[in-house]
Amino acid sequence: MLFEGFDLVSALATFAACLVSVTLLLAVSQQLWQLRWAATRDKSCKLPIPKGSMGFPLIGETGHWLLQGSGFQSSRREKYGNVFKTHLLGRPLIRVTGAENVRKILMGEHHLVSTEWPRSTRMLLGPNTVANSIGDVHRNKRKVFSKIFSHEALESYLPKIQLVIQDTLRAWSSNPDAINVYQEAQKLTFHMAIRVLLGFSIPEEDLTHLFEVYQQFVENVFSLPVDLPFSGYRRGIQARHTLQKGLEKAIREKLQSTQGKDYADALDILIESSKEHGKEMTMQELKDGTLELIFAAYATTASASTSLIMQLLKHPNVLEKLREELRANGLLHNGCVCEGALRLDTLVGLRYLDCVIKEVMRLFTPISGGYRTVLQTFELDGFQIPKGWSVMYSIRDTHDTAPVFKDVDVFDPERFSQARSEDKDGRFHYLPFGGGVRTCLGKHLAKLFLKVLAVELASTSRFELASRTFPRITLVPVLHPVDGLSVKFFGLDSNQNKILTETEAMLGATV
Repeated sequence: MLFEGFDLVSALATFAACLVSVTLLLAVSQQLWQLRWAATRDKSCKLPIPKGSMGFPLIGETGHWLLQGSGFQSSRREKYGNVFKTHLLGRPLIRVTGAENVRKILMGEHHLVSTEWPRSTRMLLGPNTVANSIGDVHRNKRKVFSKIFSHEALESYLPKIQLVIQDTLRAWSSNPDAINVYQEAQKLTFHMAIRVLLGFSIPEEDLTHLFEVYQQFVENVFSLPVDLPFSGYRRGIQARHTLQKGLEKAIREKLQSTQGKDYADALDILIESSKEHGKEMTMQELKDGTLELIFAAYATTASASTSLIMQLLKHPNVLEKLREELRANGLLHNGCVCEGALRLDTLVGLRYLDCVIKEVMRLFTPISGGYRTVLQTFELDGFQIPKGWSVMYSIRDTHDTAPVFKDVDVFDPERFSQARSEDKDGRFHYLPFGGGVRTCLGKHLAKLFLKVLAVELASTSRFELASRTFPRITLVPVLHPVDGLSVKFFGLDSNQNKILTETEAMLGATV
């Protein structure tokens, strides 16, 4: 018994010694990790590096960022200020909030900073994308892609977008069960990108499979760039390979097709625009270009669409004001939009609708911000931003802290009305689509889609929350409800403006 007692004490002592050793090792390694990045400061500049934590060796604060969501940025901003350092997705990073700070970064493109997304994002999107290009290559690519989003192009997309949205809302209304709005919005924007923007005639079964693969791709675009079996990055690479094969097949079939169409889709315009600028695109460039177009039209628009529906549910008075505006402009009769009445210029003239979309994008900006790499050391808010570091300007936090917005947490479309125009004092207080030379090329298409969705919701649907409470919001990879948004949709009889029974709605959807 005595020896057994000694064995137990010895085992406990060994365990305690190991625990202390591991703790000391972690503490020392973390301290060395902090010193390693402190040593990268530009010694020719007397200003200090921003305050902050670099987290644990190699992984940095990536785990905290994924788990805390919106709380990550706000908690560190409160502790360290509007400019602080961290380590995310395998890179040292300085996160920046505030209109003046953001202005300096966005206007410093090509001489102070240059675009550089996290390695996982760069590799998965591909080298031939607008997002990953710099300098003259970037300028030339923007010229080629800009025609896709011209006024004439948007006008030609509009009837097709409206038709896709109408079909989708009819399907939602005919479903006897509540739907997960975020999941369905993803399907809607993906189908819109494939069918309307790219003009692909992909069989429904293949399209469903392609959508599932694309979801896997998007889920891993922002992942640790560790290429190991079962890692998110490896799953993203596999998804990209599958997508590229499917896109190449669709592109080749489209190029060989002799069937005429009543409009030029984005891929048609892209191919013709590249020829006009003296460079015919290779198949790899076309694949990367179409993948980037889907990416641009998919995740952020699905996020904003879900936020729009959620706010209309929370604020029925806003929905009623939208209906009043449609009636006042002669667009809404007997519960539906007059056929052929929805044109681009008409949508631009709907002022309150524009205010609603702006407020959704202010309070629920789909992406957190944009990444840059520092070309030369510069000063920001009393700190040095060292050459070679990554810097991320925060859109959402700049909106949240902008002094020009009153009652910043309140959903109030009227703040953008002509009478108030809270965003008129400085363009960098409000930047849901970024700014400078890298302003989002597809912003007008995104706003067009959201406006058509809002008009169709206001004119043809009744919908109600199917859960007791509204869901929590997460920010990764884009802002969206954690468990989706459960909503029951009902059809409206366009003649009597009454709620249809489920059977009537199903019959009406087949007419």
